Amino acid sequence: MKKPTSKVPLTSKLYCAIFGHRYEVSKKVTYHVKEYTCKCCKRQLTTNSNGRLTELTPKFKEINSILEKIYTRRMMHLQQKSFNSSIYQLKNSA
Repeated sequence: MKKPTSKVPLTSKLYCAIFGHRYEVSKKVTYHVKEYTCKCCKRQLTTNSNGRLTELTPKFKEINSILEKIYTRRMMHLQQKSFNSSIYQLKNSA
């Protein structure tokens, strides 16, 4: 059984081979972890634990999705805590 391959025009691959990739941020996982996609050849990269760009494999996709969930929950918790703290200060100052 053949694996489905994404068809990228030869000109896009040639452009990237000559001039280099044109990466843009496709997803912000956290404030320091992002996923990148090349505009021409659609190659996907992400930042690893050392802060370097690595190929976005299924393993890294799973890691990024779990990391995003943890980050989102933490930010929600901190916002709720900040909100409750500000209400507490308003009650005590009145």
